[in-house]
Amino acid sequence: MRAGIIGVTGYGGMELFRLLSAHTEITEVVLYSSSRAGKELSEEIQHLSHVQDQKLRSMKELPSDGLDIVFSSAPSGVSTEILPSLVDENLKIIDLAGDYRIKDADTYRAWYKKEPPPQSLVNDAVYGLTEWKREEVQNGKLIANPGCFPTAALIGILPLLKEKVIHPASLVIDAKSGISGAGATPGKGTHFTQANDSLSIYKINQHQHTPEIEQSIHTCTGSETKITFHTHLVPMTRGIMTTMYAELTDSVTSESIKEIFDSYYDSEYFVRVHSEKANLYTKQVYGSNFCDVTFAVDERTNRITVVSCIDNLLKGAAGQAVQNMNVMFGMEETKGLEASPMFP
Repeated sequence: MRAGIIGVTGYGGMELFRLLSAHTEITEVVLYSSSRAGKELSEEIQHLSHVQDQKLRSMKELPSDGLDIVFSSAPSGVSTEILPSLVDENLKIIDLAGDYRIKDADTYRAWYKKEPPPQSLVNDAVYGLTEWKREEVQNGKLIANPGCFPTAALIGILPLLKEKVIHPASLVIDAKSGISGAGATPGKGTHFTQANDSLSIYKINQHQHTPEIEQSIHTCTGSETKITFHTHLVPMTRGIMTTMYAELTDSVTSESIKEIFDSYYDSEYFVRVHSEKANLYTKQVYGSNFCDVTFAVDERTNRITVVSCIDNLLKGAAGQAVQNMNVMFGMEETKGLEASPMFP
């Protein structure tokens, strides 16, 4: 197979290139840029010097290059402009931006402050939360790869919502991310002097992943709810930890909660459900496509805490994109993603 990447110079694009270059079913990875065409990749990404020196191609060459799949790792808004013309080509597309995730156009405008793509394409796009949308992904042509925060949150909380053991309206999601989640372009909030040795909260009640989580809760469980979702920046390179709180609908035992999680994820290689009150840390999934989950039932308050950890650039972006590609083409789902987490 031949794969193309749009936006390889971003962090998600870099990880995609690394994963696809080692994938045994990918014979060639072709790289495209709208602003840096003609430059060698190693000029833009110095750590790939002597590893990969191919030149970035113009976007104009993409439709005629005979690719099987295209990954778009361009920013939100850019995907709206560049992908519609590719949908009619005989190739599959996985978009890592947020443009095709939100089904309602007005909701997209309100949260992203941009104009949405054509509604027909949004309607056809498959939300690629692989463990919950595998059959749709398998038959999809355009995949909207989930955001990093929604991936961590949804994998951790959907089983309990589906089984109606928590009140949806009580759900609070407290998420913390490494700085790479902000992307490769420097900003004030990610400046070393502000982010180092500090913890910050950002986009209070305004994070664009909020409607994505709410929409997925509805499509996967049937529950209509508004969530409280807050994000924090932690002075580490990569990793996400989500801590979620909700009221239980009835008194339950820890054993029954573990049984629920196991019933959904026992056969899912990339979701590792730990025992109750396990001490999770982001380093245990660093550099991998795993999502690790634990929980704690508080009988005193009749609430439950669920904790999930992912690498935001792998399971939260490039890793899940490759997982979706494997499903789309009928390959082993773990192919190209077998490496264990990096530690220390």
